[in-house]
Amino acid sequence: MYPHERSLVERLKDEPFALIGVNSDKDLDKLRPRLEEEEITWRSFWNGPAGTNGPISKAWNVSGWPTIYILDQEGVIRFKNLRGEAMDRAVDQLLDEMER
Repeated sequence: MYPHERSLVERLKDEPFALIGVNSDKDLDKLRPRLEEEEITWRSFWNGPAGTNGPISKAWNVSGWPTIYILDQEGVIRFKNLRGEAMDRAVDQLLDEMER
């Protein structure tokens, strides 16, 4: 998903848009170079040494990886688990709604 996420971040760099990731790798020292290698330029939080059972996934009731939430400007989850073109359409829809 990283290539698509990179293209989305680039396409929307001048829009009120933020991509935020949560990484479930258990070893932070191994994760850091991987984020750089994968050119992750957006904010990516570490879910802690418990991996998929870390505090962020527990707080958001995430039970499978990847889980994708698309939130509107009010912080309301409007779409879940969309990928590729469907994700683009959802984000574009929310940006259009903001302009009205």
